Amino acid sequence: MIEIMDTTLRDGEQTSGVSFASNEKLSIAQVLLGELGVNRLEIASARVSDGEYDAVKRISQWAQRTGNIDKLEVLGFVDGETSLNWIQHAGCKVVNLLCKGSYKHVTEQLRKTPEQHLEDISRVIAKAQEKGIAVNIYLEDWSNGIKNSPEYVFRMMDGLKDLPIRRFMLPDTLGILNPQNTFDYCRTMVEQYPDIHFDFHAHNDYDLAVANVFSAVRAGIHGIHTTVNGLGERAGNAPLSSVLAVLKDQLGVETSLKEEKINRVSKLVETYSGIHVAPNKPIVGEHVFTQCAGVHADGDNKNNLYYNDLLPERFGRIREYALGKTSGKANIQKNLETLGIELDEDSMRKVTTRIIELGDKKEMVTPEDLPYIISDVLKQDTMADEKIRILNYSLSLTQGLRPVATVKIEINGEAYEKSASGDGQYDAFVRALRRIYTDLGRPFPMLTNYSVSIPPGGRTDAFVQTIISWNYAGVDFKTRGLDADQTEAAIKATIKMLNKIEN
Repeated sequence: MIEIMDTTLRDGEQTSGVSFASNEKLSIAQVLLGELGVNRLEIASARVSDGEYDAVKRISQWAQRTGNIDKLEVLGFVDGETSLNWIQHAGCKVVNLLCKGSYKHVTEQLRKTPEQHLEDISRVIAKAQEKGIAVNIYLEDWSNGIKNSPEYVFRMMDGLKDLPIRRFMLPDTLGILNPQNTFDYCRTMVEQYPDIHFDFHAHNDYDLAVANVFSAVRAGIHGIHTTVNGLGERAGNAPLSSVLAVLKDQLGVETSLKEEKINRVSKLVETYSGIHVAPNKPIVGEHVFTQCAGVHADGDNKNNLYYNDLLPERFGRIREYALGKTSGKANIQKNLETLGIELDEDSMRKVTTRIIELGDKKEMVTPEDLPYIISDVLKQDTMADEKIRILNYSLSLTQGLRPVATVKIEINGEAYEKSASGDGQYDAFVRALRRIYTDLGRPFPMLTNYSVSIPPGGRTDAFVQTIISWNYAGVDFKTRGLDADQTEAAIKATIKMLNKIEN
C-alpha cells in the first residue's frame, strides 16, 4: 500500500493569493484525515506567523482528541532548537526537516561544506529525540542533486541513514523531472538504500507531476506527496484526485483513501482557497463526467460503449448528458429519464431542434432548463397558425444616441415596416411596432409589467426567460419568451402577444 502525505495546508498554501484562515485549516484537516483517510498531513511551516501557530495549535488539539496526532507533520528548519520549540509548543510531534539535497544549494545558499551541513542536521535530530519529536528529512532540490551531483546525495544519505529518521523525502523542488528520469533516479535511491522509506514530492512545472508520481511508484517509492486540486507554488503539486485514480487504475496500487469523498474535499478547498477548479480537470472538474456528443449518449444506452474505469459514482459524482448544439435525441432522452418526463416522437423532435438552436448561440443548456424549454415549445404548438410574423428587425445602440429599431412584420400576408427610437433597444422595437399598428388604425396593447429571470437551476450562458404582462381591451394576460439573448426573448414574448390578440 502506498502512503499518501497531503501538503495542501503547507505547500498548497504557497499558491499565490491563497491564505487559509485558522478555522478553514482545521476544517480541511478534519476532512482530509477524518473523512478522506489520508495517511499523513503536513499542516504548516514552523516560525511563519502567530496566525500559523494558532492554526497548528487548534489542529493539534483536535488531532490529540481523535487519535490523529502522529499523522500531523510540520516543516522545520536546520536552525538549532528554534523550529523544534515552535513545533513542540504548538502540540505537534513530527518535524519534516528541510535539508539540502544538492551540492549547489548547500554551498551557495548555506555557504557550508557538506560535512558542516551534516553536523548541523545531526544536532537537530538529537534535540528532536530529546523532545520526543519524530523526524522526516526533506532533501530539498534532490532532483537537481541526483542529476548534477549524485555523489553529494549519496554522501548525505550515508551520513544520515543510521540516524533515527523515519522517512527520506525526495522533492522535485523545481519541477524539472520527466517520467523517464524520475523512474531512473528513484530506482537508484531504492536500490542503493533498500531498507529506507522514501517519499516522492512532485511539482507540476512541465505538467508532468502525475506522470512522475506514476514512475516513482513503479520505481519502488513508498510514499507520495499531494495537494488538493493541485495547489502549490508556481504550477502547483501533484493533484490528490488524479494521483488516487492513477495509482488504483493504472498501477493496481491500493491506498487508504475513500475515493467517494474526493469531490467533497475538492469543493471545500476550492471554496476556501478561492482558486477555481478548471471545468475539465480530471476527476473533480465540473464537466469531466458530462457527455456532450449525442453519439456518446447513444453508445451509453448500448452496453455502456463510452464508459471507462473512471465511473463518476466512485468519486461521489453522477454522469450527466449535456444539452447543446451537439446534443442528439439520446442526450435529451437521458435527461428526460432523470426528470421523469416522457415525450412523443414529434415533441422530442421539436424540443431537440430548439435545444440545438439555443446551443448555437451559447455554450450549453442545463438539465434544469429542460422543463422550461419543453413548456415553451409545446405551448407554442397549441397556438393557432401565426397570423403575425417578424420578417426582419434591426436594433442599433450607439454611445450618446438613443437606441433605434427598424421592424418589418407580416400581418395576414401583408408586410409593413417602421423605425423608431426609444429608451432602450426593446423600447425602440415596441415603439416601431406601435407605429405600424397606429397607421393601420389597430389598437396596441399596454405593457404593464416586464420581468427577466434565469429559470431555477439555469445558467446565465444558457437562456433567459422574459415574462411580459399586457392589458388589451381591459383584459390582463401574460406571454413568455425564452432565448439566449434577453432582448430576443422579449421580442418572442411580444410576437406571441400579437398573435394571441389576433386570434
